[in-house]
Amino acid sequence: MANPAILTVDDDPAVSRSVARDVRRRYGDRYRIVRADSGQAALEALREIKLRGEQCAVLLADYRMPQMNGIQFLEAAMDIFPRARRVLLTAYADTDAAIDAINIVDLDHYLLKPWNPPEEKLYPVVDAMLDAWIAAPDESISETRVVGHRWSAPSFAVRDFLARNLVPYRWLLADEAEGGRLLSAAGLGVDDVPLVVTPDGTSMVKPTESDLAAHVGLTTTPAEDFYDLVVVGAGPAGLGAAVYGASEGLRTVLLEQRATGGQAGQSSRIENYLGFPDGVSGAQLTDRARRQALRFGAEILTTREVVALESGGSTRLLRFGDGSVIAAHTVVLATGVSYRMLEAPGLAALTGRGVFYGSASTEAPSCAGEEVYIVGGANSAGQAAMHFARYARRVHILIRAGDLRRSMSQYLIDQIEDMDNIEVHPHTQVVAAEGDEHLQRLSLCDPRSGQARMVDTSWLFIFIGAEPRTDWLDKAVVRDGRGFVLTGPDLLADGQRPPGWSLPRDPYHLESSMPGVFAAGDVRADSVKRVASAVGEGAMAVSLIHRYLEAQ
Repeated sequence: MANPAILTVDDDPAVSRSVARDVRRRYGDRYRIVRADSGQAALEALREIKLRGEQCAVLLADYRMPQMNGIQFLEAAMDIFPRARRVLLTAYADTDAAIDAINIVDLDHYLLKPWNPPEEKLYPVVDAMLDAWIAAPDESISETRVVGHRWSAPSFAVRDFLARNLVPYRWLLADEAEGGRLLSAAGLGVDDVPLVVTPDGTSMVKPTESDLAAHVGLTTTPAEDFYDLVVVGAGPAGLGAAVYGASEGLRTVLLEQRATGGQAGQSSRIENYLGFPDGVSGAQLTDRARRQALRFGAEILTTREVVALESGGSTRLLRFGDGSVIAAHTVVLATGVSYRMLEAPGLAALTGRGVFYGSASTEAPSCAGEEVYIVGGANSAGQAAMHFARYARRVHILIRAGDLRRSMSQYLIDQIEDMDNIEVHPHTQVVAAEGDEHLQRLSLCDPRSGQARMVDTSWLFIFIGAEPRTDWLDKAVVRDGRGFVLTGPDLLADGQRPPGWSLPRDPYHLESSMPGVFAAGDVRADSVKRVASAVGEGAMAVSLIHRYLEAQ
């Protein structure tokens, strides 16, 4: 294994050579010193290090650089090496920016220039950063390889699952040389896709999500049979509950059927979340929250489908699809919502082959120079439009209403209006989709006139409706007519407690009709559908759980 890297980036050649020279003199025997003259070049170097399965220990970035300043570089670098220690090189006049960076990119230290003599001003800082990194280094990553067809829905499902769970992988086409060699080595033909080859050489043909999770390092089996708190759903509300529950000493396990982050985890940019003035990607926010929950001792289980909730006296039982059971004193329901299926001829058959629900981040680079259509007028659709606009020739937003103001935040509306390659089509619906191996055409209609037109495209992303993931609850807790979980005062119809309520008190604010079972985030009836409110409800649920446990 190659030595871990220390990367320095500065657009001033003299400064760049100076810092690299000083760092190499002290650490060159144990670390590989990588020097870059721009943020973009540094990111490319980091990606190469990552692909080789090597590690990066420390990032030293100058603040004042054109195109991409040091803070922007460090923020982007976090997605590649989240545990690398981050140091900003700055002049005295820029110390305010350096202090702001502590919140934006979890900056570990800022270093004033010049740092002479390095024995007093540079080396103690780097020594401290290396000590911290050695205590919790980046894992050495060998690549998982996925072989498939461009327009294969199962191939897309595998890539989407790995991407949403932040598992690095390499995508290879079955009809290209390297993909063909892997298929041949596994004794397979071009139709036997997707093929997944794990870092240890294990080959899986058309694997299930459970098989994938078990072979790429995701945890799927609980360490215990009984917990203080089980959180169902790993979106912002569930992650918030897991972080606060574990940090306050509760034995906590977080259950997720697909991937941490939920819908928010798919967002390319969340710009109205408190504490991130420059915005934060959903994947970045999710990864930070996931690592935070793990650091406090929470367990996170992936690909676990919960099919039933039962009461066993003071114990709450959750039954999995495989028949196994997990028990706890309390439960937080944070299963969020899913996008509603768009009903139109041809869409179902083309799902995963040009028709996608939500923001399929794995597909964005493939949209380069093409026409992309997005259905929906809420923030998730606007964020996706801004993301795809970086790649596509033109992005078309299709909405049934006359404008975006009823459903989208003003900051997104302003950004969309400023983008030359985003076009909003009011009073427009998708009424049909056509294509052979993949989506090729859409039929669009103005419902006021009934007039339809055909457009050529291979890309349709759908962001409509919000259906709660609560069918599995059946009659365990009271839900409203749309399936959202009723909690607290909403359960007190005409001042009467819900049927079967056994306690002498009213339900707490986020408590469901089953004592000790709480709901947080989008799954709760009449909740505010925003990331910040979901995280807040997750934290509030833990506070109420303490009150519940103290009274038992």
